[in-house]
Amino acid sequence: MKAIRVHEVGDADVLRYDDIPTPDPSDGEVRVKIEAAGLNFIDTYHRMGWYPLPLPLILGQEGAGVVDKVGAGVSDFKPGDRVAYCMHQGAYAEYAIVPAAKVVPIPDGVSTQQAAAVMLQGMTAHYLTHSTYPLQAGDTALVHAAAGGTGALIVQMAKMRGARVIGTVGTAEKATLAKEAGADEAIIYTQVDFEPAVKQLTDGKGVNVVYDSVGKDTFMKSLNCLRPRGYMVLFGQASGRVEPVDPQLFNQKGSLFFTRPSLGTYVLTRAELLARATDLFNWLAAGKLDVRIDKTFALQEASEAHRYLEGRNTKGKVLLIP
Repeated sequence: MKAIRVHEVGDADVLRYDDIPTPDPSDGEVRVKIEAAGLNFIDTYHRMGWYPLPLPLILGQEGAGVVDKVGAGVSDFKPGDRVAYCMHQGAYAEYAIVPAAKVVPIPDGVSTQQAAAVMLQGMTAHYLTHSTYPLQAGDTALVHAAAGGTGALIVQMAKMRGARVIGTVGTAEKATLAKEAGADEAIIYTQVDFEPAVKQLTDGKGVNVVYDSVGKDTFMKSLNCLRPRGYMVLFGQASGRVEPVDPQLFNQKGSLFFTRPSLGTYVLTRAELLARATDLFNWLAAGKLDVRIDKTFALQEASEAHRYLEGRNTKGKVLLIP
């Protein structure tokens, strides 16, 4: 089969389109014929060695397709079933071996590409808005990168929960996209400083929570946008790692809460995984959640797809199609 592998860490040029043996599932595993693999910033962190993994490495933590073969002991799935998964390495390939416990069925009314596009980013938006800081009616949230794949989903779910949403974006076009997703305000950070803009929009009170996937470029100003006892939720580092911070700072700025969550600890059980995925698929099928697929690339164009993602060009989800 064909697969995109990293043999040495580095920029997008290190991605190689390799021929490797097609693997067979072991006990408790299924083999998925991948029809779409989702791109996520964590893939670039793995490629660059920020989150080191053994090499050579098949990239990709999110995919959808059809079960092709099942291992011993698997009773929940059979060949021909449409399925999706995330949080398991190896989606940039024609076939992927996945533990059956991490696989979810795709219901009628949801396309395979939609499922691939929503698993990792959708469940991330779900846990952020429903669990990490469970938004309530009347809360105000600041969402960075509000027109991106995850950001637009956070905006939509925040509005479902009755929150006011202030988004930051880089261009006027993305401001329109953030507003279409439901943002009440969209600050174009390349034109104005988002910190005073947020303070003005909240009459100096600040926001209840900041959902920040940008990291280094936004972190310190985001702290200044929080009201006392506000939540700083840092769930990515697209602009680079945040510098070390003295915990006393959170005291000085108003008894702030800080967390650096990741999806793995919010789908610790199969029941939790299925609950979040079921919400997402039900909302998709009912037209309550819009998953914007911005662009698709052929599997062999993975380097180009990574450059597109890292250039902050995305206006939604990017998929690789084997």
